This record gives sequence, structure tokens and C-alpha cells, in this order.
Amino acid sequence: MVADAVSAHQAAIDALARDEAIIAAPLWLARQAYLPNDEIERRQAAADPDAFWAERARLIDWIQPFEQVSRFDLPRHEWFVGGKLNASVNCIDRHVMTERRLKAALIWVGENGDEQTYTYARLYREVGRFGNALRKLGVGKGDRVVVYMPLVPEGIITMLACARIGAIHSVIFAGMGTQALKSRIVDSGAKVVVCSDVGYRRGKVIPLKPAVDEAVRDLTSVQHVIVHRRGSRPGDAPVEHESEREHDFYDVQDGRAIHCIPEVMDAEDPLFILYTSGTTGTPKGVVHTTGGYLVGVTYLARAFFQIGERDVYWSTSDIGWIVGHSFIVYGPLSIGATVFIREGVPDYPSPDVTWELCERHGVDVMFTAPTTVRMWMSHGATAPAKYDLSRLRLIACAGEPLNPEAHRWAQAHLVGQANGLVVDNWWQTEIAGPVLGTLPTFDVRPGKVGKPLPGADVAIVDSSGQPVPDGVGGLLVIRRPLPYMLRTIWGDHARYERYWQAIPGCYSAGDVAVRDRDGYVAVLGRSDDVLNIAGHRIGTADVEASLGRHAAVAESAVIGLPDPLKGERIKAFVVLRVGIEASPGLVASLKDHVRSDLGAIATPSELELRTSLPKTRSGKIVRRYLKAQELGEDPGDLSTLAD
Repeated sequence: MVADAVSAHQAAIDALARDEAIIAAPLWLARQAYLPNDEIERRQAAADPDAFWAERARLIDWIQPFEQVSRFDLPRHEWFVGGKLNASVNCIDRHVMTERRLKAALIWVGENGDEQTYTYARLYREVGRFGNALRKLGVGKGDRVVVYMPLVPEGIITMLACARIGAIHSVIFAGMGTQALKSRIVDSGAKVVVCSDVGYRRGKVIPLKPAVDEAVRDLTSVQHVIVHRRGSRPGDAPVEHESEREHDFYDVQDGRAIHCIPEVMDAEDPLFILYTSGTTGTPKGVVHTTGGYLVGVTYLARAFFQIGERDVYWSTSDIGWIVGHSFIVYGPLSIGATVFIREGVPDYPSPDVTWELCERHGVDVMFTAPTTVRMWMSHGATAPAKYDLSRLRLIACAGEPLNPEAHRWAQAHLVGQANGLVVDNWWQTEIAGPVLGTLPTFDVRPGKVGKPLPGADVAIVDSSGQPVPDGVGGLLVIRRPLPYMLRTIWGDHARYERYWQAIPGCYSAGDVAVRDRDGYVAVLGRSDDVLNIAGHRIGTADVEASLGRHAAVAESAVIGLPDPLKGERIKAFVVLRVGIEASPGLVASLKDHVRSDLGAIATPSELELRTSLPKTRSGKIVRRYLKAQELGEDPGDLSTLAD
């Protein structure tokens, strides 16, 4: 299977070897980088990993120092053994005790025009009040709280309040259907559900409360449902609820109870559960712990994202995904930065909205998904050119491979005013921060995510676990656990252990990758995203990359369908750039382009033009949904679909 997966991506490997186009890192950006010499730090981490992570652990505040940095009995691994801390104290209290107390911690803009700013002092009060409210309702250390809210400040307050009292939060993207919500409530054994009544998306009001009502109707384990009414404020008239277990988000709080004593947490105590669908469509509850997670995301927010406490930082993700946990909430707030958040999609009400907000709020650093970059590219360069983006020095992308065409477009049109940099990186929900990435101290190679970050022991191996030569594809593995990796799957530890069984002693990421002679890695796609066309193994990512090189294409998705002669045939779904007219001639041109690029065997038998593709909120295209539609089959769990 490994050999088939690698051979299916051979066209992409060959194309990367030919395309050596480099974007030089701006000297001014490299000079102010958090890691002025990443190679020295990488060598130090390799020589003595425990000493390296012990030094990184000094970035956060400990209630009780740890006794041992790491303890391994793979697949079990523990970090900062004996250490005690509280995540919310690191994100709030240590700033409130300094001159940062009146600094903006959160700037929120709603799609409906609402705006709110929370200083660190205000955030301390809001989190303390809600933490005390949860305790009053009987929530304590280890209890699970499900959060079903859009990207609003109250959602972040709820997460931090749970962390403060030692409850385990499980944020579920506000948009998942009733059954997906219910299955996660049941699996986590949640005692409390905190929700919003509605969300806003593309000018529409999206009801959320009805899904919660239906999900908890027959769940006796759920003792309380706390409802945040959009537009409500502390001091509003009390609300009458239909159910005795319902409470209003603000009515349940005591306005004067702003000081909430933080729970002392062991470094290995769970901080949150985050459900991810995975390739099979069956959700799994990834468990991240407190100490190792917080050390990892605090370090990476500085070292990779280059976020400083004076920066305004914007992630276009959502708190329902791992990016939102690590690099909207815990990482940037631990540093003391200003986090800008906006509810809604990045091109509504117009393609200008993102860039107008960047100008108005002075955004310095941005995190987004490759699919969002391709969406901006489809609208053209007119929108970003209208605005002053001279502060926007760094854009980091993750979620899917960032194709070279989109990378170069973003470099020219999004960070060009600042002479900044667009960088790629790779990680997963299971690994809560970047493992591979491009730092501003070395040049960018579009199509390649970069090099292993300091502390990450990464290899590309064959099916027996032996490293493959440079330029040869293989499976991407992590040979030594990282502190910010998952510890288990909630309620299913055997499923967690399977990550370590394919290549004994290594964490298998499930991706095919290749490394060049200079150590840059390209992640080509999932090892199971392989088509068998008349005995030829072809990677879906290769055909998508070929289509992406056509001047008319904004983005594409490719699936395999049964064929009585070939075994499988290729069907492509293509979204055109703005201003491109659909026509039979264009469809033929796209097929001819792939034929010329990859050969006749890779040419799509069918090509459908669409206005959009089904994606998760984190930007990943859900190809199994397209395939299920074509075959008339049940697509499985679709709870992570953004729309």
C-alpha cells in the first residue's frame, strides 16, 4: 500500500524537483525573527530534547515546578511530570498583574456589524464570573462542558472559564447538525452544554438553539443548558425558559463575583476534547493535556507565527477547530498579544471585507487556510490593492497543501506592500501546533511546507520504517513524541494506539511526503487518496495540482468512480476564477491541460464546473461527500462541513 501511495504521487514529486522557484526571505523580517538562528536551536533540540523542552517550559508560569521533563512508554508519553499549572492563569492573570492589564486582548467584529473589545482586565472579570457560575451549577474538575457557539467572545470566555475551574471543554463547531451534536455530547459524557441562540453567516441568521433542544431532549446526563442570546448584555431583564435546566448566559452569573480561584491542574490533566471526523467519517475525540499543550502552543506562537505581545494577530479559523484552540485562544493569549476575531466568511459582504478590516485594525500577522487564499485569488487582486496592508508582514497557511500558484499570488498581492512573507506549515488536530514549517530565517520554496521545526524529529520512511533517500516519496512519521501531541482518544484508547502501530515506535501521520536535498519537505496528500486507473496508481492531489496550474481554475477536487473497463475513472469538480465564463470549450481546455501535464491516463473522464466545493470550516475539501453524492451512498458523518 505504501509503494502504491508513493507511486501515485510520483508526478507531483517530479514536478517539485523541476520547480525550484524560490522566494527569498526579506532580510528585515529575518533580522527580527524570534529564532535568529533556527539551525542552532534545531541542533540543540536534537542533542538534548529534554533540556530543550525544559527551556521552552520557562515561557509559561507554573504553580509547582515539574520534576521530570518527559517519560515514555510508547505509545504512552507524559510531559513535565509533577508540574502544576492553570491554563487560564497563563492566558489572563499573568498579564493582568502587569502593564498589559488595559491592553486589548480580544477585538471582535460580528458579521452583523457588532464590535466588542476586551482588555485583559475585562477578560479576567468575564472569565471569573462565568467560572464561578459553572462552579455554582456543580461543574468541577474533570467534568465535561460542551460548547456550541459561533465565533463570539462568549465562546472564548467559556473555554477559559472551563480551563480555570478544571473542567474539560469540548467545542463543537456551531453549524453541526443535531445528530452530530448529540453523538459528541453522549461520547464525552457532558454535564453542561453552553450554546448561542443564533449565528450569522452570509447575511443569514442561523438558528442554533433548536439543534441543542433536540440533541439533549432525552439525555438525562445533561444537567444544564446555558444559552447566550445574541445581543444580550449583563443587566438585561431576566428571561423565562421552557426547561428547568436552561439558564441565560448572563442571568446565571453574579456580576460581583469576578474573582474565581483557579484549579491547580497537573500537567497531564486533560484540558480539552476536540472531535475530528478523520478519513473514515467516524468522529474521534482527540484529548490534549494541559502542560505539554500550553508549552507547545506558546512556544510556536512566538517561534513559528512570530507573534509578539505588541502585535494584532488574526486567524480566519473558528474556535470549533484545533487552529482556533491553539492559535486564537491559548497560544496568542499566553503571549499577551491582541487577538482579532471576526464572525463570518472572509468574502462577505464583499471581497473587500478582509482587507478593510486589516487596514482598520492594523493586522500584523494572519493565519488562514490554502482554500481561503485560493478563494481570494479567484476574486482577483483588485480588493487587497485598495487597502493599506503595509503592516501585514506574515501570512501562515495550513489545512491542505498550499499549491505554488496560490502561494506566489498571495506573496505578490497580500504581503507585497509590507515586503513580508507567506509561509506554509503542516500539522493536525492530533498534533496541536506546527511540526513542519518555513521560518522567516530561510527562503520559501512554494509547494513545500518547509523543514522540521526545532524539537520535531520527523522522518520519511518506507513501509518497514526505514528512511527513504531524498527525492523519494514515503510516509511521514514522527519518531519522538512532542509535548503538544494527543495523549489518547476519549473513551477509545485502542484507536489512539493505532497511530503508533503502522510503523512501530513512530507516530504515523497518514500522509505521503518527500524531502529535497536541502531538507525542505513537501506533503503530497493522504496515503489513502490514491486512484487505480487501468492499473496505474494516480494521486488525487496530482490531478488537482495540474488543474490548479490552469489560468482559469481557482480550486478543484478529484475523486475516483467505478468503471467497468478501467476499474476507476476520474471525475473532477472545478471552481473557476472570477470573471471566467463557463463553456464546453473551457471544459475541453481543462482536460487537454491535464492530458498534456500528466498524460492521458490522468485525464478526467468527467469534469463538472461548480460555484463552490464542500469543505470543513478549517478549509479541507470533503471529497468523500462528493463521491457519496455521485454513487448515491451515505457519506457518513458530515458534521464538520462548513455549509
